[in-house]
Amino acid sequence: MQYVSTRGLAPALGFSDVLLAGLASDGGLHVPAVWPRVSPEAIAGFAGQPYADVAFDIIQPFIGGEIADADLRRMCAAAYAGFRDSQVAPLRELWPGRYVLELFHGPTLAFKDVAMQLLARLMDHALKVRNRRATIVGATSGDTGSAAEYAMRGKRGVNVFMLSPKGRMSPFQQAQMF
Repeated sequence: MQYVSTRGLAPALGFSDVLLAGLASDGGLHVPAVWPRVSPEAIAGFAGQPYADVAFDIIQPFIGGEIADADLRRMCAAAYAGFRDSQVAPLRELWPGRYVLELFHGPTLAFKDVAMQLLARLMDHALKVRNRRATIVGATSGDTGSAAEYAMRGKRGVNVFMLSPKGRMSPFQQAQMF
C-alpha cells in the first residue's frame, strides 16, 4: 500500500512512514494511491461481529503488509478491551427508525478514544520496529488532549506534551486533562 500527497509533490510512502510523518513533505495530506474496496456483502457481514474484529478487517488492507496480521489483531483487541460497553460503539434505537451511535464508552469519554486507542498502538509498534522515539506536542481546549494523553500513556517510544489555554476550558474538560 502506497500513500500519496493530496498536493501531488511529495514522494509516495508506505503505511509506517505515513503513520509517523503526519503531513506530507509538500504540506498535503497522505491518502492511499489506490483505495481498498469493501464489498456490500462484507459490510453486511460485519453486523453482530466484535468491534475489534471489524476494525482489523477494515484497517488491514491499509497496512500493506507492514504489520503482521497476528500483531495487528492483538493491537485491535487491546485498543478496544478497555471500553465500558462491550460493543465499543453501540448503535442505540431512540424510537422506531431513529438511531444514535454512542461514541463515549472509551477511557476518557471522548469520541476520539475510538481512533486514538488504536493509533497509539500502531505508532508504538512502528517506533519499536525502527528503534525510534517520537514527541507529540499538541494544543487543545477540549477532549483531544485527554484522549491523546491517555492513549499514549505507557508507550515507551512516545512522549506527549499537551498545551491548554488557562481559564478557557470547562470544568469537565479540565478534569479530563488534569
